[in-house]
Amino acid sequence: IYIYIIMEFCGGGDLFSYIEKRGFQLKESRAAEIIHKLSTALYYLHQYGIIHRDLKPENILMTDEKDDADIRLLDFGLGKIIGPNEFCTEPFGTFSYAAPEVLLEKPYNFKADLWTIGIITYLLVAGFLPFDDENSEKEIARQTVYEPTPFPNSVWKSIPPEAKAFVDNLLNKDAKKRM
Repeated sequence: IYIYIIMEFCGGGDLFSYIEKRGFQLKESRAAEIIHKLSTALYYLHQYGIIHRDLKPENILMTDEKDDADIRLLDFGLGKIIGPNEFCTEPFGTFSYAAPEVLLEKPYNFKADLWTIGIITYLLVAGFLPFDDENSEKEIARQTVYEPTPFPNSVWKSIPPEAKAFVDNLLNKDAKKRM
């Protein structure tokens, strides 16, 4: 007996490679389109009680190499099904994308995935991560938990205030107040 898995071919690589090839500079309209599609996919999952827990650009595939490629969300290895009033406590995810409550090993829910949409939006719009340190995961965790979200004028002065507010509301360290 042979078992075959047939999957869609996504020849565009992952989202990180996609933005890297474009010099980490996407038009605001393209970033908004990608985030809208990602948010819609996440909304669908959350409606069925599925929390992804490891959203990051490397887990988002591009259907092809064109500028207007569609996205596909993958890698549900850390995903979990939870009820509307249930919480998780396992510290899963990738440091630069994990919500403060996950890093602190406090109970968390679907709002942890929303934090990650804020991080990915920040990356697509600004071209770099808000909380990052190439030498220390401990420093990334410290920044994520204790530091305010940095919005350097050199980058954010040319970005519409609505985009900044969107990111800021998603990156609220208090999950209860997070958009």
